[in-house]
Amino acid sequence: MVRVVVVDDDALVRSGLQLILRVAADIEVVATASGGEAIDAITRHRPDVVLLDIRMPDVDGLTILRQVRAMPHPPTVAMLTTFDADEYITTALRAGAAGFILKDTHPEQLAQLVRTLAAGAVVLSPKVSRSVVDWRLENGEDAAGAIARLTGRERDILVHIAGGLSNTEIGTRMYLSAGTVKDHVSAILTKLRVSSRVQAALIAQRAGLLTHPDGMS
Repeated sequence: MVRVVVVDDDALVRSGLQLILRVAADIEVVATASGGEAIDAITRHRPDVVLLDIRMPDVDGLTILRQVRAMPHPPTVAMLTTFDADEYITTALRAGAAGFILKDTHPEQLAQLVRTLAAGAVVLSPKVSRSVVDWRLENGEDAAGAIARLTGRERDILVHIAGGLSNTEIGTRMYLSAGTVKDHVSAILTKLRVSSRVQAALIAQRAGLLTHPDGMS
C-alpha cells in the first residue's frame, strides 16, 4: 500500500485529489494538510509520497520541501503546480523534488504517477518538462558535455531513468540486479554532478537522448 499525504492550501484541491486516489486499491491518502499543517502531518503519518503544492500563502512549498528533505528518512516529494512555466520548478528540482505534476493531470494518470514516485522513479509532466528543457548545469557545462562522461551502459540507464522507470524495472529490462542498477545510478549522478534523478533526466532531455529512437547505445 502506497501511503500519500496531499498538501495544498485549497481544501477543494485536497479533497479532489483524495477522491481521485481513493479509487486505487493500492494507494491510501493518509492525510491532507495546508502548508502550515504539512510538517506535522508528514511527521505523524510517515507517508511514502507527498504531493506538495508549490505555491501556498501560509508556508510555501519550497520551504516545506527543504524541511522534508532534511528529515532522516524523507518521503518522496512531487510538486503540484497549476502553471506549466512556474518559475519555482527549477528551484524545487534543485532542492530535491522527485518531479512535478500539473493539477489538471487526467485523473486516470494520477494514480500511476503516484506509483511511479513510490517506486523511486521520476515524474516529469510533459507540459512542464518543455518549460525547463533549457535547464543548465551550475558549472556552465552544456548537457552534451556532461553526457559524454558516461559509459554506454550508464547512458542506457539514464534513458530509462528519464522514462520514469524504477531501479527494479530498469534491472528487469537490462538483465541486471536492482543493486547493480542502484550503483550505476549513483555513478551517473556523480558524473553529471547532480543530486537527483529528476535533474539527471532533465540533462538527458536537454542533450537529446530522449528524442531519437536509437538513443540507447
